[in-house]
Amino acid sequence: MAQPLIKKDDDRDDEAEYSPFLGIEKGAVLQDARVFNDPQLDPRKCSQVITKLLYLLNQGNAFTKVEATEVFFSVTKLFQSKDTGLRRMVYLIIKELSPSADEVIIVTSSLMKDMNSKTDMYRANAIRVLCRITDGTLLTQIERYLKQAIVDKNPVVASAALVSGIHLLQTNPEIVKRWSNEVQEAVHSRSALVQFHAIALLHQIRQNDRLAVSKLVASLTRGSVRSPLAQCLLIRYTSQIIRESSQTGDRPFLDYLEGCLRHKAEMVIFEAARAITELNGVTARELTPAITVLQLFLSSSKPVLRFAAVRTLNKVAMSHPMAVTNCNIDMESLISDQNRSIATLAITTLLKTGNESSVDRLMKQITNFMSDIADEFKIVVVEAIRSLCLKFPLKYRALMNFLSNILREEGGFEYKKAIVDSIVILIRDIPDAKENGLLHLCEFIEDCEFTYLSTQILHFLGIEGPKTADPSKYIRYIYNRVILENATVRAAAVSTLSKFGATVDALKPRIFTLLRRCLFDSDDEVRDRATLYLQTLGADDAAVETDEVVKDFLFGSLDVPLGNLEASLKNYEASELPFDIHSVSKEIKSQTLSEKKAPGKKPTGLGAPPTTPSSGIDAYEKLLSSIPEFSSYGKLFKSSPPVELTEAETEYAVNVVKHVFDSHIVFQFNCTNTIPEQLLENVSVFVDASEAEEFSEVACRPLRSLPYDSPGQTFVAFEKPEGIPSIGKFSNVLRFTVKEIEPSTGEAEEEGVEDEYQLEELEVTCADYMQKVGVSNFRNAWESMDPEGERVDEYGLGYRESLVAAVNAVINLLGMQPCEGTETVPTNSRSHTCLLSGVYIGNVKVLVRLQLGLDSNREVAMKLAVRSEDEAVSDVIHEIVASG
Repeated sequence: MAQPLIKKDDDRDDEAEYSPFLGIEKGAVLQDARVFNDPQLDPRKCSQVITKLLYLLNQGNAFTKVEATEVFFSVTKLFQSKDTGLRRMVYLIIKELSPSADEVIIVTSSLMKDMNSKTDMYRANAIRVLCRITDGTLLTQIERYLKQAIVDKNPVVASAALVSGIHLLQTNPEIVKRWSNEVQEAVHSRSALVQFHAIALLHQIRQNDRLAVSKLVASLTRGSVRSPLAQCLLIRYTSQIIRESSQTGDRPFLDYLEGCLRHKAEMVIFEAARAITELNGVTARELTPAITVLQLFLSSSKPVLRFAAVRTLNKVAMSHPMAVTNCNIDMESLISDQNRSIATLAITTLLKTGNESSVDRLMKQITNFMSDIADEFKIVVVEAIRSLCLKFPLKYRALMNFLSNILREEGGFEYKKAIVDSIVILIRDIPDAKENGLLHLCEFIEDCEFTYLSTQILHFLGIEGPKTADPSKYIRYIYNRVILENATVRAAAVSTLSKFGATVDALKPRIFTLLRRCLFDSDDEVRDRATLYLQTLGADDAAVETDEVVKDFLFGSLDVPLGNLEASLKNYEASELPFDIHSVSKEIKSQTLSEKKAPGKKPTGLGAPPTTPSSGIDAYEKLLSSIPEFSSYGKLFKSSPPVELTEAETEYAVNVVKHVFDSHIVFQFNCTNTIPEQLLENVSVFVDASEAEEFSEVACRPLRSLPYDSPGQTFVAFEKPEGIPSIGKFSNVLRFTVKEIEPSTGEAEEEGVEDEYQLEELEVTCADYMQKVGVSNFRNAWESMDPEGERVDEYGLGYRESLVAAVNAVINLLGMQPCEGTETVPTNSRSHTCLLSGVYIGNVKVLVRLQLGLDSNREVAMKLAVRSEDEAVSDVIHEIVASG
């Protein structure tokens, strides 16, 4: 039976996966490209072939040099065609295919001819292509034409020249800057698109001069910018100036933003409202007009406006929840919006701004809503509910029940993890919610399909379960995991059981019985853990350690980062000496940008490579101890991440690593010469310590030779008072002898010229004397510290309405490690507790508890409690905060 023919208008065109280019091959298309050489050109066929070539290029199919060149030369023959559609395709393929500057010269004469054509479409496209493929030499030849094009009467030609100027500014800034007068004239064009592109180019030309940008924006805000797109651009520039200005109440610019709220174009109104809400330190009075406009958008018939408004209000609710309260009635109507993104944002905003009496009503609305949205939106809702519960602790029962109900429903790992994390945080922060929350978690692990979540919950249960009124009720849930789960979960359950046995004496006999059953498990990890814990807890008349030793073993922290432990174990060579865990560095090293680069990639002059040895601080210590000048300084306490002392794309790239010892500090300057024609010799850094009087220079180790692209190091050492956190700024000058390289032989000249290069200032701060060392259980670590060594005081930090900024400032000032996720301030919170841990120079453990809150003046007040192994160190921490 004959198959029916497929017509062009058949239903196949409606299929989502159908494409007219499906299955095309590069070889076949290159064969078809021979049609460009036909004496009688077929414009339609040529356009189809170019379309296929562009499709292949945009799909990532790479053309070889030979293939690209062959097609390029064939395409140049199409300039003889007068077909307008084909000519447009020719411009596109030339832009994508131009193989090199040498071959591009073939088409420049044709493009320059088109640039002076009477056909505006030819002129505009020829300008775009020429500016894309040209070099500096040709650009100077066509500069006059480009200037004329900028002020051309045809808006398409003018826009093409302006957009080309934006691209050329990256490669030939000096030439483009000479067009300022023409661009200034284009700013007053009647065409909306020309005005938009002209303002963008003029701002980019002046972007490195803050005063010039401020004058430009001031003049434009007083002028007649008619284009809505240009208005949006101007609003962004205005808000940028306000943010960078030291005077937050920059009235003329704020008046301009408020005036834009009354514009007839919706995009301008929204852009102005969003800009006002994102300003730092904006007052409730200044926010009111923007909130009013966004409230009107909530009832718009256009989904895009509703979405934009509710998303902006959602962000505002994080910092100014009371300002958004007036919009709650409008947002409640959006819960049933057909667009689920709008509905999700509406519900989460209501959760952030709602009051205690509205919680139950919101929970009922969310219950029906949750089943209709994707997991990513559900996570947003869960996080909002967690914040609401922390805001209204008395409502924990209803909110906890809601979280436990959705925990039993279908969902992916990230969604379930967000719920579990929320319940754990609520248990920690709301004491009354502990037993209820632990039971919800126990019920969840009965059917949990994610190993990671099961082990996380079992670990948490082992810490919090024994502290409850009736710990025995959790044993059944834990032992069920030993019977029913995989080996990883079984091993975690064994550890949890042992924690109950160590803490609750009445449960010990039952725990011993359950652990003995685990001795016959099929997995060796489970058997080994059961044997270890039975021995440790004293079953079968084994030697029993003291309760404190057992609890420290089961609940204490490792005190070293796992990454450092892993690296040290890999570097350990088997010998008669056992592995010493005390030799493992406790410093948590943050990965620098240069360390994240792909291996084997050569430096590009964007910054000197850190030359950090792979084993981190251990290798730094080896390096420094091998240098005679520094070998007597003792054990290295800390090495900082590299700090850049030069800007990107400079001729010499330098960064510095600060090595801190008990009574010395060594600066390691990592240098890279990025000039191929030069050899640097006798390279050193002169460090001026006039602003750091407590430091005295004791040693300097110069670098004998620094060839091109070959990193080298030079060192300077200073002595400092022992035990005192000496701080100060150091100015630095790179000094060297320059020798020119003979290109033909590659040899350096015998005579050199002494030269120097100014580097950025280097600062030694209090954070340099503190290692970031975390603890797994802050409460246990805090209670184990001697209360006599505690120092408490209160401070006014001056940050207005910003707990987040205050927390970050104190963490950066002290250089300590945040614990248990307390560095994150819950949304809308008026108070917050942040826990920090670290090791101060001299290997003194330090714990800090920050309690922050907003006082009556809406400024951040802080209560700082410090415990350490040395009372003097506790006093030093307070001195650092008081002076910082």
